[in-house]
Amino acid sequence: MAHELLIEDGEAAMFYAGTPPWHGLGTKLDHPATAAEAIKAANLDWTVQKIPAYASDERASDRIHGEYAIVPAHKWGEPGCPVFGVVGEGYRPLQNVEAFDWFDGIVGEGAAIYHTAGALGQGERVWMLAKLPGCIQVADEDITDKYLLLSNSHDGLGSVQVRFTPVRVVCANTLGQALREPGATIRVAHTRDLKGRLALARQNLKIIDTRYQRIEAAFREMVRVKMDRARLMTYFGLVFPDPADRENARAVERVQKQRARAAFLFENGAGNRLRSVAGTLWAAYNGVAELVDHAPTKRDESARLEHVWFGGGASVKVRAYQIATQIAAAGRA
Repeated sequence: MAHELLIEDGEAAMFYAGTPPWHGLGTKLDHPATAAEAIKAANLDWTVQKIPAYASDERASDRIHGEYAIVPAHKWGEPGCPVFGVVGEGYRPLQNVEAFDWFDGIVGEGAAIYHTAGALGQGERVWMLAKLPGCIQVADEDITDKYLLLSNSHDGLGSVQVRFTPVRVVCANTLGQALREPGATIRVAHTRDLKGRLALARQNLKIIDTRYQRIEAAFREMVRVKMDRARLMTYFGLVFPDPADRENARAVERVQKQRARAAFLFENGAGNRLRSVAGTLWAAYNGVAELVDHAPTKRDESARLEHVWFGGGASVKVRAYQIATQIAAAGRA
């Protein structure tokens, strides 16, 4: 799929509250949005529909039985109407407005909680980020807000996913807590009983508070671990491992630059000079997060969101978190 924001009639299908994103695209709101505001500002007030698939034209003899194309309803019949994907009889789309309704059922209808939402590619992938009540106070002024990230694909290839995503207030780093452990990411398939499964998932989201309590405890453990030079280099060596092909000079150089940049951010990254944070494993972990979120890249700027939340950047932050928790646990032993 394409990795850039959906652009329609010259406008990006995205809204954000507060600080502009790195690509400068989207509709800016001065405050977090309600569902009604968010879906309009992000240009997501459209639906998809299942259209019978045909091998060539729309003659009955060319109908491919049991297969359907997923298309944006407002473009169906127009030249160049995109086909998001081909699905089977049992596929149940989750409309954009239904996804917002689902989130509202968790946090409260009419609450101004949405901080960003939008669509990628031709509209086949949609996301929304909602802030939950309360925060995590790791150390002194170092505060982390609690968010849920919902992503939904209209291409038939992915499920509806809800991920835990803390955001460090001091520098707006997305810490990427889409942890690879049971229950950390909630997935719901696009089947006939989609609505029932979503209702069940909403009940399961009672684990949110428990999950964030665990994350807060892990962050505080990281603050307690002091990092000397040797321990720091060991940590970055595990987060950014040597390339499989050590004869590949460019790959080796890239890894070395990643480690060096992370070490710089360990000392100089946003918030890492706070008295209670400086020199700790928490600062090292946040150095990695800041590197992933804000490092210069040749990647198209509009691809960063995909990279940070769903792609390789998310994997790096998950690895950094898991290794840091192992180091903190070893320190307690």
